[in-house]
Amino acid sequence: MRVLMADDDAMLRHGLSVQLRRWGYDPIVCSSGAEAREALRDPDRPQLALLDRSMPSPDGLTLCAEIRSDPALRSTYVILITAHDSRDDVVNGLDGGADDYITKPFDWETLRARLKAGARIVSLQRDLAVRVNELQQALASVKQLSGLLPICSYCKRIRDDGDYWHQLEIYVGNHSQAEFSHGVCPACLERVTKDFNG
Repeated sequence: MRVLMADDDAMLRHGLSVQLRRWGYDPIVCSSGAEAREALRDPDRPQLALLDRSMPSPDGLTLCAEIRSDPALRSTYVILITAHDSRDDVVNGLDGGADDYITKPFDWETLRARLKAGARIVSLQRDLAVRVNELQQALASVKQLSGLLPICSYCKRIRDDGDYWHQLEIYVGNHSQAEFSHGVCPACLERVTKDFNG
């Protein structure tokens, strides 16, 4: 999975990129908010982002707000990285649209676990989007009978919009997903038997 990592600290960028590769991720490394913004415009953009709250132009919190306001980026899982660990900073970061928050210096194993949780959520969202798309396609292809059907009282043929008369099973088969199997009901069997023997 591709991970966007944006921080203006060159040493941290290097260390993070090494760890991300070690953990099986494909890091996209950016040194500013402007570079990160550009990476997020890529058609094959990453769905998981580590953003430095205090990086230049724009900072992580501003970029996070941009991500949340853009329908194409809204599902991006964002972890803010910051040196500020006060309660207000954490609350402001999460209220600003971050999914998670980690303070510097951070424990590598804690970051690995949080990335793993984020990757799991991204995968679930992706699977859900596929299922929703499949459901929408299925609903679009469902044929449905509705309204008033003109049917002959004697032969039970149905008249279509072009004023043609069709056998009931042909008409219903063409206008729904129903399939027919044929049989004889007891009343018809009795009548046919009497006519045959009579």
